[in-house]
Amino acid sequence: MDVTNSLEKMDSLFEGFFEWLAGQYDPFTGGFYYAKSSVSDSSFSPDIESTAQALNILSRNELLTKMPVELRAKFISFFQQKQDPETGFFLDEDPHMKNDEVMVSRAFNYSVNSIRRLGGKPLFPSPIDLNKAPNYVNTKEEYLNKWKSISLVNSWRGCDLLASSCMYIGQMEPNQQKEMIQAAEDYLESIQDTETGLWGEGSMYVQISGTFKLHTFYHKFGLPMPRVEKIYKSILRCLRTETAKDMCYIRNPIDLLSYINLDIPKQELEEIFQITVDNIEKLKRPDGGFSREIGKSPTAPNVAQVKSDEFYPEMPEAVHLGKGLYEGDMNASTQATLIRLQMHKLVGKTASPIKGSEIFYTLLKKLNDIANNCWRE
Repeated sequence: MDVTNSLEKMDSLFEGFFEWLAGQYDPFTGGFYYAKSSVSDSSFSPDIESTAQALNILSRNELLTKMPVELRAKFISFFQQKQDPETGFFLDEDPHMKNDEVMVSRAFNYSVNSIRRLGGKPLFPSPIDLNKAPNYVNTKEEYLNKWKSISLVNSWRGCDLLASSCMYIGQMEPNQQKEMIQAAEDYLESIQDTETGLWGEGSMYVQISGTFKLHTFYHKFGLPMPRVEKIYKSILRCLRTETAKDMCYIRNPIDLLSYINLDIPKQELEEIFQITVDNIEKLKRPDGGFSREIGKSPTAPNVAQVKSDEFYPEMPEAVHLGKGLYEGDMNASTQATLIRLQMHKLVGKTASPIKGSEIFYTLLKKLNDIANNCWRE
């Protein structure tokens, strides 16, 4: 199968996708639910990650600029209302969320970026401005001690913690920021495996997922990743020999390949595309979405990465977003749309919007009309 056939097969997997996405929207809050089963269960509510991931899907399909004014205002308000005025962090209702450093970092970045791309502003200052950031951000030495304390026995989780801690660097003054970026860059290169180009321990997919998490640091600050040829060889070996049982295992290698931007031989690229699309097909669900895992959609995506392959000594408390059914979820579905974009980028093409995306706002208007009628009654 050549790359063109793979791209065509990939597109065919999105049948019914935007009907599913519209069904995740909550017209009362302006947010999105994680999964279809979450919508009908009052114990769940629209969350920051799912709503930001929905916005990413809209952006990737040229729908952000076409967004109706009233819907844009609802989106902005959804994120603004999630910000804690005392700390500057953005948090969902689940009390466990604030105890997971990764989720706190992701929620802050998701919220701030979403508000800004929609033309709004956060209501309150950032944690750095409010002096509510962790103490380890005070000096370079303390920051280095923080990084050194993070276990990489599970590369995915450990590197996620490393990258998440760097969110505070982006809020610093330029001189301090430059010093911290250099310290982070030096430290990461010092602990990189010189043979594989990867970081930490675990299965090949776990190590590649950890390396993917660190690429977010390099990307954010415009830095080249070290030893990219080694990383490429590790990715190719992993795709050929390991089983991808999580959407993240499919997305992370493709995203890394797009970022390191090597000249990949045509035959190897065809092989990578075929493996990728075959793996995604296994995660397509009858409801129109995609699931994170082969057998089900994980109830708490914040712990799915930790328990997927290896034990991690500092397990975060679960933040439940769904029931764990055989259904699509927002986490996997936004990744599927990104994989599609990155595959086109790897062959020097720009992906057109997914077929069916043009009906999205019509579907949302129907939901809003139903909600307004229920409210009047």
